[in-house]
Amino acid sequence: MAKDTAFPQSALPPYFNIDPDTALAELEAPTSTGGFAEIAAACARGRADLASRGLDAEGRKSLRLFSTWEITRYLIPVAQAHFRRVLKQNPELPQGLSESEGGAKWFTLDEVLRLRSFFGAQGSKAKNYLPYRPEGLPAKMVAVANFKGGVGKTSTAAHLAMSAALDGYKVLVIDLDSQGSMTSIFGGRVEDEWQTAFPLLARHYGEHLRADNQRRLDRGEAPQPLDEALSAALDMTARDIIQPTHWPNIDLIGAQLNLYWAEFQIPVWRMQARSWKLWDALTDRLEADGVLDQYDVVFIDTPPALGYLTINGLAAADILLVPLGASFLEFDSTGRFFDMLHSTFNSIEEGENIAARALGREGLAFEWDAVRAVITRYDGAQQGELSALMQAYLGRTLSPHKQDFTALIGQAGEQVSGIYEADYRDFNRETYARGRETFDETYAAFKRLLLGIWRRDEKDRDEESGQAATSERAV
Repeated sequence: MAKDTAFPQSALPPYFNIDPDTALAELEAPTSTGGFAEIAAACARGRADLASRGLDAEGRKSLRLFSTWEITRYLIPVAQAHFRRVLKQNPELPQGLSESEGGAKWFTLDEVLRLRSFFGAQGSKAKNYLPYRPEGLPAKMVAVANFKGGVGKTSTAAHLAMSAALDGYKVLVIDLDSQGSMTSIFGGRVEDEWQTAFPLLARHYGEHLRADNQRRLDRGEAPQPLDEALSAALDMTARDIIQPTHWPNIDLIGAQLNLYWAEFQIPVWRMQARSWKLWDALTDRLEADGVLDQYDVVFIDTPPALGYLTINGLAAADILLVPLGASFLEFDSTGRFFDMLHSTFNSIEEGENIAARALGREGLAFEWDAVRAVITRYDGAQQGELSALMQAYLGRTLSPHKQDFTALIGQAGEQVSGIYEADYRDFNRETYARGRETFDETYAAFKRLLLGIWRRDEKDRDEESGQAATSERAV
């Protein structure tokens, strides 16, 4: 028999010839429950160290400055020469700072927003200096969700929020994921669940229970007790938990580990009051507290599971974005995610509508202005065929724009910041331009969706107003 020389002994896989005694010598002692606390503490120290690298002298995140070149290329559509001329002619406008005599001018984002307002009022009417926003309509709420981890859910939500802010919109970010990654990106400080969305949900239930107790008293029945937590929540509003960020036009409702407690508390409340519409809690409280009139766009980052917090975020949303990778497993998982969405919301509708039909009331029907799946971390050289297949099956539901993965994404993540927070001088310019381009295109696709929805709402409102006016004249 001929000797097999194709695989010499030195090329054996690494899992052969492992000595058990050597393996034992390398093994640490068994881990107890307390060991998890030690690992968590180590992670917390490391996280604090990494996060501190992006903090200012007061221990807070600060947003970088923007150069004249960057402003005129990405933020305000004017030529650099005209931009400089306008500043010279209007000394009351922000003039920027120079790092050297005669060097480039740099501006804060707050100054950029002031300059954009000036150009919007005084500049050419043929250019869109200010973003389209119909008057009198509430903010649009955008939930970013999927079961699958690692699909760029939080990154996509954060960069869309930053893009909208750079575009001039007033943005609120709501972090419903107890991991708090979105909160970390925006430098939020959240001590406990009372600085998260939890008090809004608790107040919604508390108000329902208080009204239900009044009905009980009217029937001569004993009321259910309001515990200390619910009593405290009844005194809180969204303003108590909204915090500013290092972005002048982005505010945050943050999250931290204790928020996960809501996943256990909400079903308890639901068992105590079956008539409580838990899925309306977030929407109702934001509306009641006037939040939707104070912002243009609200981005909701949801947990990677279809729990009660995610249901609240999805039910509140006007637009649902579902990031996924161009792989079989992520396509398969996303299909199951949509199947679970159907089962969950269909079950809620059926349960509510049985009672509605019996009482002759209008039934419940959830509706979203638009639903889009978005391919993230895309590699055209490897995933073109599969992404084309996904497009064929999903059609308009899958955005034709694919968010490429570039080196800039990884580098920005290492610095605990978004791509738009990164100073382009810290990168190879080609890498920066390519990395920014893919997120700019992601935002452009989203903005096209947003503006179309707003315009539809605006036309519907105007048509209804016209019909109402016609009816009044007829009377």
